[in-house]
This record gives sequence, C-alpha cells and structure tokens, in this order.
Amino acid sequence: MDDAELATRRVRLKMALEELREMRGFGTELVTLIIPPDRQVSDARSMLQVEHGQAANIKSKGTRKNVQGAIESAISTLSRYRSAGEHGLAIFVGSIVIGNNKSRMVNIVVEDPPQPLLSFRYRCDSTFELDQLEDMLVDKKSYGLFVIDRAEAAYGIASGKRIHVQEHLVSNIMGKHRQGGQSAQRFERLIEEAAHNFFKRATEHACDYWLPELENIQAVIIGGPGATKDFVVKNEYFHHEIVKKIAATTFDVGYSNESGIRELVDNAGSLMQEIELDAEREVMNAFLSELIKAHPKATYGERMIREALNAGAVDRLLLSEGLRRRVAELTCASCNHAWTETVSRHEALPPCPSCDGNRVDEGESTSLIDEFVQLALKGNAEVLYISVDTEEGAQLLEGFGGTAALLRYAMM
Repeated sequence: MDDAELATRRVRLKMALEELREMRGFGTELVTLIIPPDRQVSDARSMLQVEHGQAANIKSKGTRKNVQGAIESAISTLSRYRSAGEHGLAIFVGSIVIGNNKSRMVNIVVEDPPQPLLSFRYRCDSTFELDQLEDMLVDKKSYGLFVIDRAEAAYGIASGKRIHVQEHLVSNIMGKHRQGGQSAQRFERLIEEAAHNFFKRATEHACDYWLPELENIQAVIIGGPGATKDFVVKNEYFHHEIVKKIAATTFDVGYSNESGIRELVDNAGSLMQEIELDAEREVMNAFLSELIKAHPKATYGERMIREALNAGAVDRLLLSEGLRRRVAELTCASCNHAWTETVSRHEALPPCPSCDGNRVDEGESTSLIDEFVQLALKGNAEVLYISVDTEEGAQLLEGFGGTAALLRYAMM
C-alpha cells in the first residue's frame, strides 16, 4: 500500500469514527462485529445466526425487535463478502436515537482499514465498540521538544501533524543587584544555585514526560534564545536515556514558552520530515505563492477543482482532513424534482430549485473527498491531505473551503 492510499484510508476511517462516536441506542441494541483478516466470514455468519436465535429470549419486545433486526442486517451485509479482506472487516449496525424519542436503522461498514484488525469481536451495547479502529489513528512516531533560558522553559511533543505543549515553567531567578563586596558574591552564588535548581526541575519534568514514550520518540530537539540551551545539554541535566535521543543541532528561537516551541518546530523542520509538519507547510506556501501570480498554476474551491481534475490539469490535489461535505442525490417530495448537490452533514438540506419547497429527501451520497480522489487517480494527480492542526491547514479549510490544487498549467 503506498502512502497516498494509506492516507486516504486513514481519512475515511476518521470520518466514519466521527459519526460512530456520536451514535447511541435506546438500550443494548447496537451491534458491533469485527472480523480480523484470519477469520472466515462464514464463521461470523454462523455465529450471528446463533445470536439471532438467542435474542428471541430478550424480554423487552422493542429491544428484541431492534436487536434481531440489527443482526439480520449484519447477516445480509456479510453475504456481500467472500472474505474479510487483507486488513479485516468491521460492521456497525443498529437502531440509533435521532431525537424526539425516534430512531433509525444504520449500517456502516469499514472494509479497508489502514491496518489489520487484531481480534474478533461481537458485542451488543448502547454504543459501538471502536477501540481497535481508534488505535489505528494514533500516530506513534514523535519528537520531543524543549526550549529554555534562565527565565522560563517549556516542553512538549510533536506527533503526526500535532504539536502538544505539556508544560510552561517560570524560574523566578533574581535579576541584577546592587550589593557589593561579600554580599555581591553571596547573591551571585544564590542566583547560580537558583538557576541550577531551575534547569534541574525543567529537565526532570521533561524527561518524566518523555520516558514512557521513549520507544516512539525519534529525537529530542532543543532550542532557546541564548546560550542556556547548550549549557543544559553540555552539563548533563537530562536523563541518560534521553541524552541518547538529543539531536546534535540546537536551535535559536525568540522565546522559551509555547511560542518558542512552535518556532522550534518551524526552525527544525528539516529534522522532522517523518511527522510531515514541514512538508505540509511547504506545499501550502507553494500554493499561496502561486495563487498571487498573474497567471497562477493554482486554483481552489469545489467547482474550479472539479473542472481542473476533469481536464487532467491537476498536479497536486490538496484536501483538508476537516472537509466533511458530500455529494448527495436529492429529491423534492412536493414536485419530484431530482438533482445532485454538495451538502454538509451539519447544515439543513437546501430547498428545491424547481418549486422552492423544503420537503427534500436525501438519497445516495458520496463524500466529496472520495469523489475528488477518484478523479485525481484518473488524472495521475498526487493527493495530499492537510491537517487542521496547523495555521496553514486551518487556512485551507476556512479560507479556501478545504480544497486546493497546484496545476500543471494555468487555466484561463
């Protein structure tokens, strides 16, 4: 599986989990069925048939009906599959609460997870069991981040495309003084002792935070506005296991707080290629730089992107991981007019363009991400997913609608 396909599977899974997390049943009516790749689909089908028979013993008529209906729907879904596939199969089915004491049946299948499912699971509960799938979205590769001067320090971790600042520490070391003679020497000694204690406290806090995750930490990157950063490294303030991970290069940054941590990531981008922060920033900057030219080889927005994809003009397609729009088939219940429109999960369906009526029903739909990815594959375009956790990623989603493209040639 190449990186682009893996990224697509991760985004699809992320979208599915967002919906599944919110779903609730009236009782233990939601069925989770997880089949790992080494388990036969026929075995799972046989097990469901047994469970269907046992569900007849449920005392509550409503619960019994919903559980048996969910199991029947799962059995019907399984009939479409000869095997669980290379990475396994997960089925989530049941009657979910939709408000005003009403419910509706859902059947969601995850058939191409980014990693193999590990164990067989069958469960009836008021929520779906998502732990195995949630674990697939955890990006385990990370970098330790540490900035320090004599006044303050901060530390955290960068993982995937996310920067987490764990703690900001203030030293309260005394500044300049006017005492002379022996008093000056005593104050100097007190200041140096306070500095030593602060360096020790800051590095111990950071090491205690990093050590449990040491196996996944690729490197510890250190920065600061002055010479203190090099002093704490040279004088062995860090735990001996952390010392093995400290990058040889330290970085000058303007601050030793949360802003300094983020500046450290900017400056150390070449050391952090594995976590994609720098690559994401570079491609967004390339897009923004191209956009301001007289004849830009760049475009954005759903309509223009679709035109460019259909023309085979897209070189790199940039999709926000926060994009949640879908292309849906809509039908007006008043005049039977049918049309296709891009809609959002959190917005009301648009009125009918024919009669302006509001009785609109939604039929089949496809996520806008899936549609654009399929068009990109046809045109041999590279697909890049941009997170919403960076300034550039937020700009793509909020300022450009979540879609952008670098083109092979300018389109008039």
